[in-house]
Amino acid sequence: MTSPEILALPPLLGAGGSVRLPGSKSISNRVLLLAALSQGPTYITGLLDSDDTQVMLAALAKLGVRVDRDGAAATVHGCDGRFPAREADLFMGNAGTAIRPLTAALALSSGRYALHGVARMHERPIKDLVDALVAIGCDIGYTGNVGYPPLALGPGRPCVRGPLSVRGDVSSQFLTALLLAMPLLARDQTIEVNVVGTLISRPYIDITLRLLARFGVHVDNQDWQRFVIPAGSAYASPGRIAIEADASSASYFLAAGALGGLRGTSTPVRVEGVDAQSMQGDVEFARVLERLGVAIVWGEGWIAAAGLQPGRKRLIGTDIDCLAIPDAAMTLAITALFGDAPTRLTGIGSWRVKETDRIAAMVAELTKLGARVEAGADWLRVHPMQGDAWRNAIIDTYDDHRMAMCFSLASFGPVNIAIRDPGCVRKTFPGYFQSFAAVVRPVPVITIDGPTASGKGTVAANVARALGFHYLDSGALYRALALLALREGIALDDAPRLAALAQTLPLRCDGATIWLGAEDVTRAIRAEEVGQAASTLAVLPPVRQALLELQHNLRRAPGLVADGRDMGTVVFPDAGLKVFLSAATGARAERRHKQLIYQGICTSIDEVLADLRSRDARDTARDVAALRPADEALALDSSDLNVEETVEQVLQWWRQRA
Repeated sequence: MTSPEILALPPLLGAGGSVRLPGSKSISNRVLLLAALSQGPTYITGLLDSDDTQVMLAALAKLGVRVDRDGAAATVHGCDGRFPAREADLFMGNAGTAIRPLTAALALSSGRYALHGVARMHERPIKDLVDALVAIGCDIGYTGNVGYPPLALGPGRPCVRGPLSVRGDVSSQFLTALLLAMPLLARDQTIEVNVVGTLISRPYIDITLRLLARFGVHVDNQDWQRFVIPAGSAYASPGRIAIEADASSASYFLAAGALGGLRGTSTPVRVEGVDAQSMQGDVEFARVLERLGVAIVWGEGWIAAAGLQPGRKRLIGTDIDCLAIPDAAMTLAITALFGDAPTRLTGIGSWRVKETDRIAAMVAELTKLGARVEAGADWLRVHPMQGDAWRNAIIDTYDDHRMAMCFSLASFGPVNIAIRDPGCVRKTFPGYFQSFAAVVRPVPVITIDGPTASGKGTVAANVARALGFHYLDSGALYRALALLALREGIALDDAPRLAALAQTLPLRCDGATIWLGAEDVTRAIRAEEVGQAASTLAVLPPVRQALLELQHNLRRAPGLVADGRDMGTVVFPDAGLKVFLSAATGARAERRHKQLIYQGICTSIDEVLADLRSRDARDTARDVAALRPADEALALDSSDLNVEETVEQVLQWWRQRA
């Protein structure tokens, strides 16, 4: 089922193409704050438009900073280190890249400010940053739980008399916040910031240092443990600055290029806007993929994944230190399912304090897929999966954009995946699922819909045979369910029992032969009693939903040809070719009459004609999945065509589409 809350993803056969990545969230929010604190205007291009950047822009507006927007460009008029608004109530959503740097900058601004966010933001730690600021005389209080937002900031009397200290093993954003704020106090003195413990996510600190330099502040980095801001430092606008594309987002598309190669049907997937010279540490993800057996190609302004390296059939399973790439490491947890041995991700302790507890969330959702997963405080081990182990799943995203994006890659497995709350990707990549759909290749589907006796079943079976695709006779599903219900004495209006029976229906289509478990029921389901029962239960929404899931499960490589009445409109709306097959009522009656006589059923042509007209009226007027052509369906009237000619026309259309 697809709805605004649940996005059903088709099983994937391959990938290929290119995608222009959105701007980096980390760079966008840093640049917005630096531009606001600088003297003079800064013209920014490539600015990310997402929930997190909107949070920062809204906060700057409340603080009196003028920002002129023009699409992905903006001019920020700097306030030379002093926000015009001396009081403000700021909603920070769940944007860690906004609340932490702003907390530090506002703590030095001699005003009164309140900072708060969504419920999860109030569970994300900020105590280490607050402790460092309070130690130099800033006035910061907790208005909720100690150590977490919401915060109340007063004027304070900040004065630096010695080195500042901050923990580096919880979040690199605490150090980034101090490095962005301390130049405001460094005009007359040198300021030293020391890191306590191991600094995680060093590449994000490198981004901070590079951007500080662009705005005129050159920090001395002493082995990632001591950072010295020289006296006389002051922010100055660079005039213009371009935001790099987001390297973290590149990981999903590079992984798609790798996983698509497992079936040998992919062309390279190229991400544009990042390359080997990027300031973002997450470009290291591409080098990790190389070590895992992926063919990576590097270019100026782009990186491409071109399937697996020669001779490889699966990715290499191994231990990976993810300390420098914690965000992109989430994608590795999914690619690990396609490895040749278990993959152990280490150095991911920061996952615990992100938008959700990502280690716990990853374990829960991978387990839904049937994966064997082990986890510790700062590590995760994922065991590879084979065909029979995979399970269909609806993935919960925990309001975490990266959970939604990385689990889209599970569609390369032999299952049906659905993403709950897909809109959470607005945080960093609002158009993610559209971009993903543009470069992946779903298992192809041809739908052939039409009225009774139009010949759609015979045509569909022959098209499937010609292409080597699987065949789905959707009418047979309802008839087989009706046959089973009649045998088991289930009332035809007992929707719950019928839906439960449908969920485990052991049906298989082998060409024109229909199997119910080990029994060939091809003729049995064509009995008039069964047909009438099928029409009765087919209007029950729970039954249709259960059989909808079963039909989706039959979409397997290399492809599927499905016939019915709502294949193109309801069941497979993304089908690559949709055909609406019809014929004159008289021609259909003759075909149906011959079919019934062949099956040993005695009837007259007039009775068949009356029955067809009745069914047509019922099928086109029913409230649920009425018979109608899909908007993009190609109409094919077979009144004057034989089976071979009709099949050839469908194949010709498919060759044109393929």
